[in-house]
Amino acid sequence: MHLRSWIVLAVCLGQCILTAWQPAVAEQTDGPRPNVILVVTDDQGYGDMSCHGNPWVKTPHLDQLASESVRLDNFHVDPVCTPTRAALMTGRYCTRVGAWAVTEGRQLLDPDETTMAEVFQHSGYRTGMFGKWHLGDPPPFAPRTRGFQTVTRHMAGGVDEIGNPTENDYFDDTYFRDGVAEKFDGYCTDIWFDETIRFVTQESDQPFFVYLPTNAMHSPYRVADEYSDPFTKLGFKEQRAKFYGMIANFDENLGRLLSAMDDNELRENTLLIFMSDNGTAQGASENDREDGFNAGMRGKKGSVYEGGHRVACFARWPNRFEPNRRLDDLTVHRDWLPTLMELCKLDSPRPIEFDGRSMASLLLGQNNEWPDRELVIERQRDDVISATEATGRRQPAFVVMNQRWRLVRDELYDIQEDPGQFDDIADQHPKVVERLRAAYNRTFADIQSTRKNYVRFPVGRNPESTTITVRDWHPTVGNVIWKPTQLSEDDLFINGFWEIDVERAGRYRIELQRYPDDALESMGADRARLKLGTLEHTQSLTTQTSVASYELDLPAGPQRLQTWLRDARTQRERGAYHVKITRLQESTP
Repeated sequence: MHLRSWIVLAVCLGQCILTAWQPAVAEQTDGPRPNVILVVTDDQGYGDMSCHGNPWVKTPHLDQLASESVRLDNFHVDPVCTPTRAALMTGRYCTRVGAWAVTEGRQLLDPDETTMAEVFQHSGYRTGMFGKWHLGDPPPFAPRTRGFQTVTRHMAGGVDEIGNPTENDYFDDTYFRDGVAEKFDGYCTDIWFDETIRFVTQESDQPFFVYLPTNAMHSPYRVADEYSDPFTKLGFKEQRAKFYGMIANFDENLGRLLSAMDDNELRENTLLIFMSDNGTAQGASENDREDGFNAGMRGKKGSVYEGGHRVACFARWPNRFEPNRRLDDLTVHRDWLPTLMELCKLDSPRPIEFDGRSMASLLLGQNNEWPDRELVIERQRDDVISATEATGRRQPAFVVMNQRWRLVRDELYDIQEDPGQFDDIADQHPKVVERLRAAYNRTFADIQSTRKNYVRFPVGRNPESTTITVRDWHPTVGNVIWKPTQLSEDDLFINGFWEIDVERAGRYRIELQRYPDDALESMGADRARLKLGTLEHTQSLTTQTSVASYELDLPAGPQRLQTWLRDARTQRERGAYHVKITRLQESTP
């Protein structure tokens, strides 16, 4: 074996010695259904906790939870956040349900899909969500229209991104409680846990389901100095020190939640699940394996090597699960919804064809013959394309996994003998490559046969305005932007189109803006142009104009919308970064 492989194997053995065989848990009884809390951190890798060997970050409460849980040591997600969240909420491939990228209109979870929250709500649970959604902001994508009865959250993919109030910076921000803007005092992670603790400790005859997806540890790395200073003193640069500080703050909050559960006698019959949405963003470097700690794995966030998608997953349910039992069976985030339906005896409001399978018997210790599956993880861009159709740089990143092998594009790794993925042995095992490649092609063809080309923004459902932003367009010139500071970059000329669905024919007002309502400024444009389906309208502006407004009669149906603002200084064009569409009057038959 390669010397580096021996080193990695030694590290992993030191961190991951499996506990002795545990007796099987008794068959599930007809007792009360459990409460469920699903905690998902952002950008925290498998190695970003002390129970997995990190030599710098101390996570005593995560370590405690791990010791009290069934630990899925071979658990995988997508390599970036929105795809993971979409697959977790539906039990289906992210490309099948419309949300396979973080922007570009590809972060919208298809309204026709059934979410985990809808299943719990339909089955008599009260449901709450606190933190980061990132599956679409306006109805019908918003979490309060997807089965969550109580919601406190930020918009977009981060608290400081376009779509949120411009002053948000992780501290004392404005978030949205059940769709209404509200100013909160305190740090974002503290607030999400405050809201969760308040929800789970309310008196109720119903069991609860809580989805707690934090925006930490996503960039920008901001946290109080008391959490980051210890890592600065260890010599870490600012970003990693603050990243680790955000983990320390999260762990402290997890301790608060665990204590609140104990104090309110919620511990025994609550299924508490912890996981992350992808590999580490800042705890290790992509190419320098000596920089940081990643539990011996190759790759980080965004990668289809192991470090990009293998994450921690702990499941504690004292009434049913044997504690500190570690499982090396191959599992994936798509497995959780069918698992919860079986464990909690849930009924779906409509049939679901899952891409995952129930882990219930595995978690309960009743299944010693978990199948060796062939699972696909992809990282697609805006336009979905298969590796067989792609050439050059357009080939998507993907991995096909089973218990032994990882096919990473055209590279093959024996993950049991080479957990660090140092040695590509594709040439030595052509039949394995052929079999795994065929599995990828079958999966891709199956998804292509069911997915929609576009998930569209519906407009005209009611008089409430729908606002779409530069984050949401499909680029035609340049790309998208997502930071408010980018809105004022005068030398940035980008554009794209939105796919919308006019649900009711009628009179509409369409307003084009460069800046959001809470920071409205002149656009610096002398001409605005709008194209909606076959309709095209142009108007002259003064350089002081902040909103270009149109009133148009629109037919019902799908439409493509694109805008142009001609810069008065350079005569070059950019798209309008904010578009607000309001139905004024419905057409009468």
